[in-house]
Formats: sequence, C-alpha cells, structure tokens
Amino acid sequence: MIKRKSASILESWLRKKHRKPLLLRGARQVGKSTLVREFVKAVGLDLLEVNLERHATLDSVFRSLDVVRIVREIEGLLGRQVATGNALLFLDEIQATPHALAALRYFYEEMPELPVVAAGSLLEFTLAEHEFSMPVGRIGYLNLGPVAFSEFLAAADSGLVPYLEAAGRFEEIPDTAHARLVERLREFLFVGGMPAAVQEFLEAGSLVAVREVQRSIVETYQDDFAKYARRETLARLQGVFQRLPANIGRKIKYVNLSNDDLARDTKACVDLLARAQVCQRVVASHCSGLPLAAGENPRAFKLLSMDVGIANFQCGGRWETLSQATSQTLVNEGALAEQFVGQHLSFLDPGKPSLHYWLREGKKENAEVDYVIAAGEKVLPVEVKAGAAGSLKSLHQFCLEKKSPSALRLDLNKPSRFPVTFKARDGADSTDVHFELLSLPLYAVEASVAL
Repeated sequence: MIKRKSASILESWLRKKHRKPLLLRGARQVGKSTLVREFVKAVGLDLLEVNLERHATLDSVFRSLDVVRIVREIEGLLGRQVATGNALLFLDEIQATPHALAALRYFYEEMPELPVVAAGSLLEFTLAEHEFSMPVGRIGYLNLGPVAFSEFLAAADSGLVPYLEAAGRFEEIPDTAHARLVERLREFLFVGGMPAAVQEFLEAGSLVAVREVQRSIVETYQDDFAKYARRETLARLQGVFQRLPANIGRKIKYVNLSNDDLARDTKACVDLLARAQVCQRVVASHCSGLPLAAGENPRAFKLLSMDVGIANFQCGGRWETLSQATSQTLVNEGALAEQFVGQHLSFLDPGKPSLHYWLREGKKENAEVDYVIAAGEKVLPVEVKAGAAGSLKSLHQFCLEKKSPSALRLDLNKPSRFPVTFKARDGADSTDVHFELLSLPLYAVEASVAL
C-alpha cells in the first residue's frame, strides 16, 4: 500500500470549522480518487461516490444549481440517503459534468455540514468549451502530484526511511545505506511516481510489467485528448505531448516541439497541457527577491513532464542504461535528474505548482541555475548534477550577482555543508565572494522545503 502524505492535508481540511468544498487538481492517474477513498476509510466516514463520467445526464441536474434537487438525484442514484453527519460526498471525474463545478458553491452556502470533495483531470480542456463563472472564494484547492520518492521508499524499502530523513538533516549516514538509497533512486527514475506503475513494481517486481503500465498510461492520455480537445488541435496536441520529454531541461523554442505549426498554435497547446498539469513550466526569473513570480520573464521557460518514469518511457529509456550508468553521468546528461528534482519541488507546496530558474543571457558568457526556490524568507538557487561531480560556475555567478548567502547542490554525493569562497572579477578589480554550499543527495530533494 502506498501511503500519500496529502492525506494529512485532507485531515486538516475535514477539521476546519468553515470548511469549503475541496477540488483535487492534478494530472490523470496520479491517484486522486484512491487518495479520497483511502482517506474516507481511515477516518471512518461513509463514502458517497459519484463518477460523473459514467452519469453524464446529471449535468442538467447540476445546471439547476438547486442543492436539494441535486442531493435527491444522488440519493436516487446511490440508493441511500445523504446523511450529513457521518458521510463525505465525492464527485469524481467532475470535468465530465462542468456545471457541477459551479454548483459546488451552493453546497458551501446551503449544506456546509456535508464534506464535499471533487476531483477532475484535464479540467481546462472542458472549461475551454464552457462559459460560466467558477465559484471563486467558495471552494478550496489541493494539487496532487505523482508519488514522491519518500512515499515510494516507505512502500518499497521502509528500513531506509530513517537514513533518508537523516540525510535531509545533513547528518552522516553509512556508506552502505547511501549506496542502497542511490539504487532505489535509480529504480524510481525508471518506475516513476504514477501510482499504477509503482503498485505494479511493488507487487510483481517486474520492470517489464512496469513498462506495460506506463505504455497504457500514455495511450490513455492520447485517448483523453481525443475526447476533450477540439478536432483541429488534436494532432498538434498529441505531437507536443510526444516531443515534450526530449526537451526537458532546455529553454523552449516552439519549433523544437512542432516545426510544422505556427508558434502561436504550438504555444496554445503548451498552455493547455500546462494548465492541465500534463506538463510543468519552469519560468525564468530575475530572482532578485520574493516572490519569485514578480521577476518572471514568461517568454523564457523550460518544460517538465508530469512524471520522470513517463518521460523516460517516452524517450525510450531502458533499465540497462540506468543500472549501468556511472556516478559521473547518470543518464541523458542529467535530464532525468532535473525532471526528478522539478516534479518534487513542484508539490512541496500544496498550493498551485510553481517553478522558476535563473537565466542570464547577453553577456560574454551565459549562466543558468536549474531552479530557484523560496526557502523561508530567502532566495535559494538549486543546481542539479546527475552524477557526483560537476562545475558550479553558474551558482558562483548567481551568488555574486544576487549576494545570496547560500546555495543548494543536488547530486549523488553524501550530505554536507561547507563555506565557499571565490574571487570574482569586477573590471580591473577582484572581490571575494562568500556563501554556504548546502549539498544533498538527489534522493533527499524533499528536504529542500525545510532549508
């Protein structure tokens, strides 16, 4: 069984005095429905689940915005009463019944004692075809990403969890534990965090079977695009989806995603996929202060896939490549390592996923830092190295220009932290630059939130 950390967020939501209906967002097959079912079972509530994709005729009922009528129809469908004291109403696949989104506000206003959770995938595909106001301020949101490495490890090799946590605190860990964690990391880069793939790996231990699950997931996405996308954009959308993994870690040029279409048409596809969390933008920012979004350059961005295992599958990656890669060159010149880090940084905050990086162009030498995050009240640059070595030249430039007191490196070394001093040229003069380098192994990326 895969235990998701987001269950604790659901528990806090359930205890709130002024609880709003909760809309779970996330890519298809990241485990939204399973999370709700397992949560309801754990807290001892009666689950009232309605899959709106299977009952499309309910759209006209929700269109009425009449909560009494809606509840009566749900009771007729389920064959039991909706008891507000010990039950939770779960509206799954809400994108199939768009007017149910607008109706959520009336559950909040007229039946606040009934906990209501809705979940949907590819919502933006549906919303693009409908015109109605979203219930702003009347519903809450929880974004769910793929299974995290810590969740994978707890299910696959729980004895290593204390060492993972110790590494995140920069404590010394045994070489044997570190080596085992690196091997589990390699497995995760192949399996990824899609729950069906993880569960297959846990139950069968077969990487061949995992590949078949990943193939099925990719085919399901292609089928979904056919359901929700306009006919004239379907081929373009599928093409961008297929080419996206090969462009991970690169500044996006639309011609690399589609050389047969106008940039504006390719941009529309990227926008749609990003809003539906099928991919994730990493936007360049000046990074001169918080919030990082204030310094964004929306025209300069990179893209991540929804999941490292899916990205590896779409690129044709093989287990032999991952298992035999040296610590110096893990795979794909670090593209999978950058994907792994990015998908974890995205969901450290339960709010809307948001990622930034630093890019300096136009001078004698370009400089780029893979990610920049907010660590408390400070701006923290994050450099990702696929192996155990690599230049930190861009980190040096960032700390020089932004006067950053610390920087984070993620690679395959054991945890450490130490002061760094280097001389920087300023015209004819030179100056000493000082910062603390925080070095964590890739597998401890989730500790970044506490730095």
